[in-house]
Amino acid sequence: MRCGTLYDGARCSSRRNNLVTSLRQARGQRRTIPVQHIPSGYSWWSREQRPFTTAEKVADGVVHILGLIVAIAAGSVLLAFAIIETAPEAVPALAVYIGSLVAVLGVSMAYNLWPVSPIKMWLARLDQAAIFLFIAGTYTPFLAVLGGTTAGVLMTTFVWGASLIGVALKLIVPERFGRLAIALYLAIGWSGILVFQSLAQTLPDSTLWLLLAGGVTYSLGIIFHLWERLKFQNALWHVFVVVGASLHLWAVIDCMVIHRL
Repeated sequence: MRCGTLYDGARCSSRRNNLVTSLRQARGQRRTIPVQHIPSGYSWWSREQRPFTTAEKVADGVVHILGLIVAIAAGSVLLAFAIIETAPEAVPALAVYIGSLVAVLGVSMAYNLWPVSPIKMWLARLDQAAIFLFIAGTYTPFLAVLGGTTAGVLMTTFVWGASLIGVALKLIVPERFGRLAIALYLAIGWSGILVFQSLAQTLPDSTLWLLLAGGVTYSLGIIFHLWERLKFQNALWHVFVVVGASLHLWAVIDCMVIHRL
Protein backbone atom coordinates (compact mmCIF):
# COMPACT_ATOMS: atom_id res chain seq x y z
CA MET A 1 0.00 0.00 0.00
CA ARG A 2 1.33 3.41 -0.96
CA CYS A 3 1.12 6.22 1.60
CA GLY A 4 -0.51 8.71 -0.72
CA THR A 5 -3.15 10.30 1.52
CA LEU A 6 -2.88 11.73 5.01
CA TYR A 7 -4.93 8.83 6.34
CA ASP A 8 -2.77 6.26 4.56
CA GLY A 9 0.34 8.06 5.78
CA ALA A 10 -0.81 7.80 9.37
CA ARG A 11 -1.52 4.07 8.94
CA CYS A 12 1.89 3.51 7.35
CA SER A 13 3.59 5.46 10.09
CA SER A 14 1.83 3.38 12.72
CA ARG A 15 2.85 0.14 10.99
CA ARG A 16 6.45 1.29 10.72
CA ASN A 17 6.50 2.18 14.41
CA ASN A 18 5.07 -1.22 15.32
CA LEU A 19 7.64 -2.95 13.10
CA VAL A 20 10.53 -1.01 14.65
CA THR A 21 9.28 -1.83 18.14
CA SER A 22 9.02 -5.54 17.27
CA LEU A 23 12.53 -5.59 15.83
CA ARG A 24 13.96 -3.88 18.89
CA GLN A 25 12.28 -6.38 21.16
CA ALA A 26 13.47 -9.28 19.03
CA ARG A 27 17.04 -8.03 19.14
CA GLY A 28 16.92 -7.65 22.90
CA GLN A 29 17.48 -3.91 22.83
CA ARG A 30 16.78 -2.01 26.02
CA ARG A 31 13.40 -0.35 26.34
CA THR A 32 12.10 2.11 28.89
CA ILE A 33 9.04 1.34 30.95
CA PRO A 34 6.07 3.48 29.88
CA VAL A 35 5.60 6.42 32.23
CA GLN A 36 2.05 5.44 33.14
CA HIS A 37 3.27 2.09 34.48
CA ILE A 38 5.95 3.57 36.73
CA PRO A 39 4.96 4.09 40.38
CA SER A 40 5.54 7.50 41.89
CA GLY A 41 9.11 7.87 43.06
CA TYR A 42 10.42 4.99 40.93
CA SER A 43 13.49 6.95 39.87
CA TRP A 44 15.22 9.83 41.66
CA TRP A 45 16.14 11.67 38.50
CA SER A 46 13.60 10.79 35.83
CA ARG A 47 10.14 9.37 35.27
CA GLU A 48 11.46 6.59 33.03
CA GLN A 49 13.88 3.80 33.80
CA ARG A 50 14.85 0.79 31.75
CA PRO A 51 13.82 -2.61 33.09
CA PHE A 52 16.71 -4.67 34.45
CA THR A 53 17.64 -8.04 32.99
CA THR A 54 17.43 -11.21 35.06
CA ALA A 55 21.23 -11.28 35.39
CA GLU A 56 21.23 -7.70 36.69
CA LYS A 57 18.51 -8.50 39.23
CA VAL A 58 20.40 -11.59 40.41
CA ALA A 59 23.62 -9.60 40.80
CA ASP A 60 21.79 -6.87 42.70
CA GLY A 61 20.12 -9.45 44.93
CA VAL A 62 23.45 -11.11 45.73
CA VAL A 63 24.97 -7.74 46.67
CA HIS A 64 22.07 -6.97 49.01
CA ILE A 65 22.09 -10.43 50.60
CA LEU A 66 25.83 -10.26 51.28
CA GLY A 67 25.39 -6.79 52.74
CA LEU A 68 22.60 -7.98 55.02
CA ILE A 69 24.64 -10.98 56.19
CA VAL A 70 27.60 -8.75 57.07
CA ALA A 71 25.36 -6.18 58.76
CA ILE A 72 23.50 -8.71 60.90
CA ALA A 73 26.57 -10.79 61.81
CA ALA A 74 28.95 -7.90 62.53
CA GLY A 75 26.19 -5.87 64.17
CA SER A 76 25.35 -8.71 66.54
CA VAL A 77 29.01 -9.14 67.51
CA LEU A 78 29.34 -5.38 68.01
CA LEU A 79 26.32 -5.25 70.31
CA ALA A 80 27.47 -8.30 72.27
CA PHE A 81 30.94 -6.86 72.90
CA ALA A 82 29.50 -3.46 73.79
CA ILE A 83 27.05 -4.93 76.31
CA ILE A 84 29.46 -7.36 77.94
CA GLU A 85 32.83 -5.70 77.68
CA THR A 86 33.49 -2.29 76.20
CA ALA A 87 30.65 0.23 75.95
CA PRO A 88 27.41 -0.63 77.80
CA GLU A 89 26.51 3.08 77.95
CA ALA A 90 26.55 3.27 74.14
CA VAL A 91 24.21 0.32 73.54
CA PRO A 92 21.11 2.47 72.75
CA ALA A 93 23.07 4.48 70.16
CA LEU A 94 24.53 1.29 68.69
CA ALA A 95 21.09 -0.32 68.52
CA VAL A 96 19.78 2.68 66.58
CA TYR A 97 22.71 2.45 64.18
CA ILE A 98 22.49 -1.30 63.57
CA GLY A 99 18.71 -1.14 63.23
CA SER A 100 18.96 1.60 60.60
CA LEU A 101 21.66 -0.32 58.72
CA VAL A 102 19.65 -3.55 58.52
CA ALA A 103 16.49 -1.61 57.66
CA VAL A 104 18.01 0.36 54.78
CA LEU A 105 19.54 -2.75 53.21
CA GLY A 106 16.39 -4.82 53.66
CA VAL A 107 14.05 -2.18 52.25
CA SER A 108 16.45 -1.47 49.38
CA MET A 109 16.55 -5.15 48.43
CA ALA A 110 12.76 -5.43 48.52
CA TYR A 111 12.29 -2.28 46.44
CA ASN A 112 14.88 -3.07 43.77
CA LEU A 113 13.77 -6.67 43.26
CA TRP A 114 10.01 -6.13 43.45
CA PRO A 115 8.18 -6.05 40.10
CA VAL A 116 6.59 -2.79 38.98
CA SER A 117 3.31 -2.51 40.87
CA PRO A 118 1.49 -0.36 43.45
CA ILE A 119 3.47 -2.17 46.16
CA LYS A 120 6.69 -1.02 44.52
CA MET A 121 5.43 2.55 44.80
CA TRP A 122 5.29 2.25 48.58
CA LEU A 123 8.59 0.43 48.71
CA ALA A 124 10.10 3.32 46.73
CA ARG A 125 8.90 5.75 49.37
CA LEU A 126 10.30 3.59 52.17
CA ASP A 127 13.57 3.00 50.31
CA GLN A 128 14.36 6.69 49.89
CA ALA A 129 13.09 7.61 53.36
CA ALA A 130 15.19 4.86 54.95
CA ILE A 131 18.36 6.42 53.51
CA PHE A 132 17.76 9.54 55.61
CA LEU A 133 17.24 7.44 58.73
CA PHE A 134 20.37 5.45 57.95
CA ILE A 135 22.50 8.59 57.62
CA ALA A 136 21.25 9.86 60.98
CA GLY A 137 21.64 6.39 62.48
CA THR A 138 25.25 6.20 61.31
CA TYR A 139 26.06 9.51 62.99
CA THR A 140 24.43 8.48 66.28
CA PRO A 141 27.19 6.34 67.89
CA PHE A 142 29.92 8.82 66.97
CA LEU A 143 27.97 11.82 68.25
CA ALA A 144 27.17 9.83 71.40
CA VAL A 145 30.90 9.78 72.09
CA LEU A 146 30.80 13.58 72.23
CA GLY A 147 28.24 13.30 75.01
CA GLY A 148 26.47 16.44 76.16
CA THR A 149 28.97 18.84 74.63
CA THR A 150 27.66 21.79 72.66
CA ALA A 151 29.03 20.32 69.43
CA GLY A 152 27.43 16.95 70.15
CA VAL A 153 24.00 18.34 71.02
CA LEU A 154 23.86 20.79 68.10
CA MET A 155 25.08 18.23 65.58
CA THR A 156 22.68 15.55 66.79
CA THR A 157 19.78 18.01 66.58
CA PHE A 158 20.76 19.10 63.07
CA VAL A 159 21.36 15.61 61.68
CA TRP A 160 18.16 14.08 63.03
CA GLY A 161 16.10 17.19 62.28
CA ALA A 162 17.26 17.38 58.66
CA SER A 163 16.87 13.62 58.23
CA LEU A 164 13.31 13.61 59.55
CA ILE A 165 12.44 16.44 57.15
CA GLY A 166 13.85 14.28 54.35
CA VAL A 167 11.82 11.29 55.54
CA ALA A 168 8.64 13.38 55.53
CA LEU A 169 9.30 14.67 52.01
CA LYS A 170 9.91 11.18 50.64
CA LEU A 171 6.87 9.66 52.32
CA ILE A 172 4.46 12.48 51.45
CA VAL A 173 5.66 13.74 48.05
CA PRO A 174 8.02 11.04 46.73
CA GLU A 175 7.79 12.19 43.12
CA ARG A 176 9.06 15.69 43.90
CA PHE A 177 12.36 17.17 45.07
CA GLY A 178 14.43 14.36 43.52
CA ARG A 179 17.52 16.50 42.98
CA LEU A 180 17.03 18.23 46.32
CA ALA A 181 16.90 14.84 48.05
CA ILE A 182 20.27 13.77 46.63
CA ALA A 183 21.76 17.13 47.60
CA LEU A 184 20.31 16.67 51.09
CA TYR A 185 21.75 13.14 51.36
CA LEU A 186 25.21 14.49 50.56
CA ALA A 187 24.84 17.60 52.72
CA ILE A 188 23.81 15.65 55.82
CA GLY A 189 26.36 12.94 55.12
CA TRP A 190 29.27 15.37 54.92
CA SER A 191 28.02 17.75 57.63
CA GLY A 192 30.27 15.97 60.11
CA ILE A 193 33.05 18.21 58.82
CA LEU A 194 31.45 20.97 60.92
CA VAL A 195 32.43 19.14 64.12
CA PHE A 196 35.59 17.53 62.79
CA GLN A 197 37.80 19.16 65.40
CA SER A 198 35.66 17.82 68.25
CA LEU A 199 35.55 14.35 66.69
CA ALA A 200 39.30 14.39 66.04
CA GLN A 201 39.93 15.07 69.72
CA THR A 202 37.69 12.19 70.76
CA LEU A 203 37.89 9.44 68.13
CA PRO A 204 40.97 7.35 67.22
CA ASP A 205 42.78 8.34 64.03
CA SER A 206 41.96 4.97 62.47
CA THR A 207 38.25 5.60 63.06
CA LEU A 208 38.47 9.00 61.37
CA TRP A 209 40.18 7.50 58.32
CA LEU A 210 37.51 4.79 58.07
CA LEU A 211 34.78 7.43 58.27
CA LEU A 212 36.43 9.44 55.50
CA ALA A 213 36.90 6.36 53.31
CA GLY A 214 33.25 5.40 53.74
CA GLY A 215 32.04 8.89 52.85
CA VAL A 216 34.18 9.00 49.71
CA THR A 217 32.94 5.53 48.70
CA TYR A 218 29.30 6.57 49.01
CA SER A 219 29.93 9.75 47.02
CA LEU A 220 31.74 7.92 44.20
CA GLY A 221 28.93 5.38 44.02
CA ILE A 222 26.47 8.09 43.02
CA ILE A 223 28.22 8.16 39.63
CA PHE A 224 26.95 4.63 38.97
CA HIS A 225 23.54 5.42 40.41
CA LEU A 226 23.12 8.12 37.77
CA TRP A 227 24.71 6.12 34.93
CA GLU A 228 21.48 4.36 34.03
CA ARG A 229 22.58 3.13 30.59
CA LEU A 230 25.48 1.15 32.05
CA LYS A 231 24.77 -2.55 32.32
CA PHE A 232 24.71 -3.75 35.95
CA GLN A 233 24.60 -0.08 36.92
CA ASN A 234 22.21 -0.70 39.83
CA ALA A 235 24.26 -3.59 41.22
CA LEU A 236 27.46 -1.53 40.97
CA TRP A 237 25.81 1.36 42.78
CA HIS A 238 24.78 -0.96 45.59
CA VAL A 239 28.29 -2.45 45.74
CA PHE A 240 29.52 1.04 46.62
CA VAL A 241 26.72 1.37 49.18
CA VAL A 242 27.61 -1.93 50.84
CA VAL A 243 31.34 -1.15 50.84
CA GLY A 244 30.72 2.33 52.25
CA ALA A 245 28.42 0.91 54.92
CA SER A 246 31.00 -1.77 55.77
CA LEU A 247 33.72 0.85 56.21
CA HIS A 248 31.51 2.83 58.57
CA LEU A 249 30.53 -0.34 60.41
CA TRP A 250 34.21 -1.10 60.89
CA ALA A 251 34.69 2.47 62.11
CA VAL A 252 32.06 1.89 64.80
CA ILE A 253 33.69 -1.41 65.79
CA ASP A 254 37.10 0.27 65.82
CA CYS A 255 35.83 3.05 68.07
CA MET A 256 33.52 1.13 70.38
CA VAL A 257 35.30 -2.22 70.68
CA ILE A 258 38.88 -2.44 69.43
CA HIS A 259 40.17 0.72 71.11
CA ARG A 260 38.37 -0.11 74.36
CA LEU A 261 39.61 -3.65 74.88
